[in-house]
Amino acid sequence: MTVLLLFTGVCCAAPISNAISAYVALQAGFKDYGGIADGGTAADIPARMLTAYKKAAQQVGKYRPACRGMRWPILAGIAKVESNHAIGRNVTAGGDVRPKIYGVLLNGSGAGQNTAVFPDTDGGKWDGTASGERAVGPFQFLPSTWEGVGEDANGDKAADPHNADDAALGAAIYVCGNGRDLTKRPQLKAAILQYNHSGEYVANVLGWIDQYTAAAKDPDLKNVPGKVRTVIEAALSQRGVPYSWGGGNASGTSYGICCSPSGKSGASIKGFDCSGLTVYAYAQAGIRLPRTAAAQAGVGQRIPAGLGTGALEVGDLVFYADAPGRDATIYHVGIYLGSGQMINAPRPGAVVRLDAVSAMPGYAGGARLL
Repeated sequence: MTVLLLFTGVCCAAPISNAISAYVALQAGFKDYGGIADGGTAADIPARMLTAYKKAAQQVGKYRPACRGMRWPILAGIAKVESNHAIGRNVTAGGDVRPKIYGVLLNGSGAGQNTAVFPDTDGGKWDGTASGERAVGPFQFLPSTWEGVGEDANGDKAADPHNADDAALGAAIYVCGNGRDLTKRPQLKAAILQYNHSGEYVANVLGWIDQYTAAAKDPDLKNVPGKVRTVIEAALSQRGVPYSWGGGNASGTSYGICCSPSGKSGASIKGFDCSGLTVYAYAQAGIRLPRTAAAQAGVGQRIPAGLGTGALEVGDLVFYADAPGRDATIYHVGIYLGSGQMINAPRPGAVVRLDAVSAMPGYAGGARLL
């Protein structure tokens, strides 16, 4: 137990659940790890898939004119959980995903947490089998659902759930419903809950939507002064560097240690954990920080959590705790970038990236060092 508590203090992120996928379920084998980069792109989204998401967000108004607030991060968040952006498949210039993506056969067998029975509705046209239903394509539509939302997005006069453009547009239509305002969080949650009736699934997808939304905003450092800018630029320069449990120091990346509470070792990974990144970034401005997130909360001017995230300024450390109000339970730290974003080394399997401050649980205030 002593060893576990010591390692927890190094810097760990609360695990994000990997919801079992598919419209009703049941896509297995995809992990929710990935990295967000800058400038409206995402390091874990293949370029052709990102194009499909952006195109669908622009096209959906033709089919659901009353819908408000559809944007590509919403579609990316869903596709991340449903198929990991079809990574590992070939996506042609026209958007066809090959080999095709199939979920498990929904026959109640129990395989892949399959407990529901869905009779065949398409004669195998989309899901390749007439013995039952299975979810298909990068957005994991049931054939029966696809029949109600499928449209031709790429101009080939066919609406195919195995085509990235068509599937993304179908997902946009489905999420928009009869005219939701997706700028309103409750309506966005309701739309995702309709896609998969699971609170865990909704939380997972919303987390990715928030991360992609943050990534789509290019940071503006024009009015950031002196040493603060040095810290921010140093941290931003590490985007895409792998997370390494116990990794990172004032000189830069380093090999980490074993093991995180989830059993992830950083010993063979050269990179940063959350507090290693902050140690490095602040060192470039001549400020030496303690190595752990909890200890860093004792440096500089403390910003109480009760003041809200609006009290944060660019360059502030941002803390998260298992029990907010008790700094000894702080488990994570990021660097505030402004506009609700932070530079973050979130967890094993991910990379240094931009995240929404609200993307992690247990906000515990901040600290101002400059």
